[in-house]
Amino acid sequence: MEILKFIVNDILGQASILVSLIAMIGLIALKKPAGQVISGTLKTLLGFLIIIAGAEIIVGTLNFLGEIFQTGFQMRGVVTDVGAIAGIAQQTLGRETALIMVLAFVINVLIARFTKYKYIFLTGQASLWMATICSVIGYMGGLRGVTLILTGGIIGGLMAVFMPAIAQPIVRKITGSNDIALGHYCTLGYLVQAGVAKVVGNPKKSTEDISLPKGLSFLQDTYLSMMVVMIPIYLIPAIAAGPEVVKEFAGTTNYLVYSFMQAIQFVVGVYVLLSGVRLLLAEIVPAFRGIALKIVPKAVPALDCPVLFPYAPNAVVLGFIFTTIGAVIGMFLFPVFGLAMILPGMLTNFFAGGTAGIFGNAIGGIKGVIFGGIIHGLFITLLPALLLPLLGSFGFENVTFSDSDVITAGLLLGKFLQMFQ
Repeated sequence: MEILKFIVNDILGQASILVSLIAMIGLIALKKPAGQVISGTLKTLLGFLIIIAGAEIIVGTLNFLGEIFQTGFQMRGVVTDVGAIAGIAQQTLGRETALIMVLAFVINVLIARFTKYKYIFLTGQASLWMATICSVIGYMGGLRGVTLILTGGIIGGLMAVFMPAIAQPIVRKITGSNDIALGHYCTLGYLVQAGVAKVVGNPKKSTEDISLPKGLSFLQDTYLSMMVVMIPIYLIPAIAAGPEVVKEFAGTTNYLVYSFMQAIQFVVGVYVLLSGVRLLLAEIVPAFRGIALKIVPKAVPALDCPVLFPYAPNAVVLGFIFTTIGAVIGMFLFPVFGLAMILPGMLTNFFAGGTAGIFGNAIGGIKGVIFGGIIHGLFITLLPALLLPLLGSFGFENVTFSDSDVITAGLLLGKFLQMFQ
């Protein structure tokens, strides 16, 4: 069991190591020289760690933004916190969650090997969230032992293949190739935005082709335009929260200066993240061809959502903004219908909202990003509110998941098991 925990937590649970090992296997399968195998493996690891470093910078600034946003506008409600549920599950269902995650990966590879669905899901933390909800909902629904592990593993394995498959036609349109797929369990939300974008938008009017007056031509630079957008997004909540609240983060630094610098840090995080993405893709795609040729013919790596960010960076920022607007609307709207108030989660709004923005732009251009983003924000606020009563009936209070595919799997499994209670 200790060896299994080591494999799950320290190998499969570390996405950077997992992807690097897969790159190494691919290069070995291609019979590359030892030097190229070492170089490709280490560059893949480096690229992934750069992505993580950029993401950590973004997470830090968004945590600050979320705190001043809630305090400044006096919002009280439930925050989606998958980490809290995962922590509880690890204490009581750690063994089952680990085995579900391992079994799901095995089933994923078998499906890719013997069916036309060639996607191998490589986003470790997303796989953990799926295994967690399967173990929690399954256990609270009465499943035990082998039955719980088999049920969760089958669900996780199927989701790992079919969610990338569902998204791939649009991902192919975004990237212009079939080299990579999307391995992120927010896919249903992305498809909702794409559906809205198809109805209201025009793909020929892309967010990446926005023309500006000559005096504002500097905004054609992605990072400068991002700064201009993010500065007021940070300063306005800071002013609403006041210097005493911001002081908890800023210390002796003036609260407005600190908030301004956090906005710039956000852009720095995006810059670092995209640099890592470019390095990762330059190594993982050629290496993965070795797996495609030798182990799983025509295999396609399903990677985390930031791999799509370089294809439409303006859509990422606009997707974040309009998803947040939709989430705020949903926060006030859904309690009218007796559901819990779900506070906007800035991390989900950025990573899921930004990716949804890319989908909306690919299908419906600027209008697809704007109107689709608002509906996407409503959708990802509604799902956690629907899941909360189910988790409450199982003993989890004031905590819920955030990813739309994970929530959907949990709702369906929970409702199915409740029919037999």
